[in-house]
Amino acid sequence: MRPNLHQLAIYFHWPFCLSKCPYCDFNAHAFDSVDHERYQKAYQKALAFYAEKLGDREITSVFFGGGTPSLMKPEMVAVLLSDIKKHWKIADDLEVTLEANPTSVEIEKFKAFREAGVNRISLGIQSFIDKDLKFLGRQHDVAQAKRAIEIADQCFDRYSFDLIYGRPDQTIKAWERELKEALPFAKGHMSLYQLTIERSTPFYMRYNRGEFNVPDDIDGAEFYHVTQGIMEDAGLPAYEVSNHAALGQESRHNLVYWRYQDYIGIGAGAHGRFCMNGQKLSSRDHSAPEVWMERAESQGHGSHEWEEIAPEDKFVESLMMGLRLSKGISISALEENSECEFKDQIKTEHLKTAIKEGWVNFDERQISLTREGLLRLNQIIPYLLR
Repeated sequence: MRPNLHQLAIYFHWPFCLSKCPYCDFNAHAFDSVDHERYQKAYQKALAFYAEKLGDREITSVFFGGGTPSLMKPEMVAVLLSDIKKHWKIADDLEVTLEANPTSVEIEKFKAFREAGVNRISLGIQSFIDKDLKFLGRQHDVAQAKRAIEIADQCFDRYSFDLIYGRPDQTIKAWERELKEALPFAKGHMSLYQLTIERSTPFYMRYNRGEFNVPDDIDGAEFYHVTQGIMEDAGLPAYEVSNHAALGQESRHNLVYWRYQDYIGIGAGAHGRFCMNGQKLSSRDHSAPEVWMERAESQGHGSHEWEEIAPEDKFVESLMMGLRLSKGISISALEENSECEFKDQIKTEHLKTAIKEGWVNFDERQISLTREGLLRLNQIIPYLLR
């Protein structure tokens, strides 16, 4: 699908959590208290700033991520969505997603979020096994997780939840049982991530001290293939590397990223990609919450200086995002997104090899990765590029 330059998505980053999980490398900070009123006003100033720069747009999706956005006051969400409607045109099928942890799920608060304008919830469940939840640093147990899903189902027509697999000492059979236990709770969408050890996390130090192991590449591939088979049989095939959905239940907001369409990011550590005056620009907000608020208060936004993205970089970014999708990306979209010719950016011989090895599907109009190719996504991209 080609980008519509008149459409725009908005991402709000709420960088606060009750505690930070040891595997998380997102810009999240554990705080006992937050000045909600001050943060709301900073968000509002940034919205007004972007509206002045990018006013002639239609908003297709809004996403509150974090951190733990379910710790936000529903009144803040209502004010921000009201401001968006004042500044921009709104799509008839606007998707408004809010991430939530089971520990902050209360039925009355969820009803308040729904009344504020949220119409989709994404729950960070991560596991249906209590001891593994403790290992992952989660503050909830399985009973709370299931109750949170039930509340989400009562309050929203659309919800999703996350699970992490490839955990220490987890067997394939145990993961099969856990995934099949989780499936009856699904309502059209699930996100399934293999545990990765990120450098800037407590898990990285513990892993390097030998405190635990994770599956090697061969076992990791088996976990991945088993996951795909179970989800396909359940009618929730992967539409992206880690995301599974019934037809029509895909995350519209995340599709904006993967299709290299325009979005703005607001909040500490948020980033954006958007066109202005014929140029594709990247934005990156300051990562420290206090500094971000001070900048928003003084200059109307918390972003570092915007950077113009060079055509070759646009091609790389568009290809990286597009190949995450099971359908891949059309050659015409790649060229339109980047203003580069496909043949000038791709090593033809390497493309032929990748096709022969069964990693890439290519028919002159569309390029996509096979299931084996998706396992090698991070290696295939640089291999294909000139």
